[in-house]
Amino acid sequence: MATIIRMPEVLAGSEEAAIQTWLVAVGQALTVGMPLAEVETEKANVEYASEVDGTVLQLIVAEGVNVKVGDPIAVVGAPGESAPVAERRPEVLEGALEAPDPVAEVPVVEQPVVELVETSAPVAESQIESGPTAASGSRQFVSPLVRRLARERGLDLSAVAGSGPGGRIVRRDIEGLASASAVASTPQSVAERRPEALEGALEAPLQNTDVTHTAMRRAIARRLTESKSTVPHFYLVADCRVDRLVALRKEVNETASVKVSINDFVIKAAAAAFVDVPEANATWGDTAITRYATVDMSVAVAIEGGLVTPVLRSVERQTLTEISRTVADLAERARAGKLKQHELEGGSFAVSNLGMYGVTEFSAIINPPQSSILAVGLARQQAVVVDGAIEVGTIMTVTMPTTAFSTGRSPLSGWPPS
Repeated sequence: MATIIRMPEVLAGSEEAAIQTWLVAVGQALTVGMPLAEVETEKANVEYASEVDGTVLQLIVAEGVNVKVGDPIAVVGAPGESAPVAERRPEVLEGALEAPDPVAEVPVVEQPVVELVETSAPVAESQIESGPTAASGSRQFVSPLVRRLARERGLDLSAVAGSGPGGRIVRRDIEGLASASAVASTPQSVAERRPEALEGALEAPLQNTDVTHTAMRRAIARRLTESKSTVPHFYLVADCRVDRLVALRKEVNETASVKVSINDFVIKAAAAAFVDVPEANATWGDTAITRYATVDMSVAVAIEGGLVTPVLRSVERQTLTEISRTVADLAERARAGKLKQHELEGGSFAVSNLGMYGVTEFSAIINPPQSSILAVGLARQQAVVVDGAIEVGTIMTVTMPTTAFSTGRSPLSGWPPS
């Protein structure tokens, strides 16, 4: 019997998403866990894996088209089996037809959508629409989403090598690519500037620029506003003397195959604290508090245009080297848009570290349904008083916004224990 694959809720609270790139074709065999598509949400691009075995019968949604979570995106069944036509939602098909990059006259996509675009430098909107010739004279395969972004940003795709199926240019290939208009507007040297041009520049008024909100920025603003207004925060602040920690890190890194950071030690220490206080390893739900058997911890990673929080699993069982490797891998794939769906789900606690930017102290905002987040500042030397005498010590300030709801205790009840 054919199975309808629906748009997953890749991130908690997400209402819609788009297929950035189909990783399968009609007629291709699928197994559980096999990559099905790269899904673009408001906050991240993730790889969505198949949850069923079978053969791809139909790809319903075109690349680059936003659809609601739960809408059909593909049909999987036995070879030669017919797809259940009744399950196709009209609004999804209309969205595919009304998108800037229509797939075909038939609303159901029978093959992964590939737009042929030949590029030259610079690229004008008219060139992208008509398919200009590449500098090498060869034709390039470009996904509809990239085609739209190239048109909006004025990108030159002539020198871009595609990393998608069949050499197709996908979104990750154009991240950080400068627009053709930006290159063309490079300032002249001082010697090349004519006096009349300088006079005009001095007389011209400065113009403000409006930068349109990205979907990720809107999502972050909405989620943080909801958290701050609906989750009661109280703040625990401590100045930790970390001279021995800094020395230990130096000692470990002299012999370790993988360099560890102060943040790796913080993550390991936080996991140990949850083992000591298991009732704090919990999240708030509408009908119950969920207490976890393992310590799954989110780590804040800055990416272009926003922030994601991939999750480390069973941190209490990992060594410092394993934590360091896992964090580095998650951060690298987060910035490349290659995280998998399960790597962004769950977690009862989060760590956000701005010490590497020279920030000495800050307050983070809890990411619901988690109950706490640890904001870590810079480890710096300052004067400290020990037994009535002043000496130089290395101090790191940590701030933990938390809520009493997940532990069932109030801030005045003596939690956390001394």
